[in-house]
Amino acid sequence: MDYRLAVLFTVIVPLILLIWAFIQKIDAIQRLLVIYWRVSSLLAITVYLMIAAFPMSFITSILARILMIISLWFWVDLNEELEDMQSSILKFSFISWRWAVSIYSGLGALLFIPFLRCAFLDTKGLIADQTCRVWLDPPWMFKEIFHPGWTPGFLGFLGLSGLVFYLICFGYFIVVKLGRQGRSATGH
Repeated sequence: MDYRLAVLFTVIVPLILLIWAFIQKIDAIQRLLVIYWRVSSLLAITVYLMIAAFPMSFITSILARILMIISLWFWVDLNEELEDMQSSILKFSFISWRWAVSIYSGLGALLFIPFLRCAFLDTKGLIADQTCRVWLDPPWMFKEIFHPGWTPGFLGFLGLSGLVFYLICFGYFIVVKLGRQGRSATGH
């Protein structure tokens, strides 16, 4: 159920909102959703790490949820632009989605805490533990649907490569951009 809700709240709805914001040319919503997509890519990376049954995927899963919430509320300038924006169906839809995905991600992170113990098992122990394995089954089904001829090891390598790139970008943001721009997404 969690994976189905995740696809709806973290992929389908924000994609529709992003397309809608581009069509309507609403810059604040576009910027916020582009930032959201960059941050939420950690969820996709997590799926590939789970396909390979890497225990660290349980840590990236909870971090992705927390970072998604932060990315939606962190930017002072974009929040001010949203407040000043004229009422519209797009604004209402975006704000409703932002609250919904924040509540969903926050509750998901809290409910996921008991499963963090899975991050400290080895791969064999992770697969053997039924409570941990429940979280691996949907990514394995994803693999069978979208990557049927690929090995879990190769998909895990793609996940690790994505994680390294993500960490480099995140580190650059924390060390360089955050110091220059502060909580301003536009840098002004």
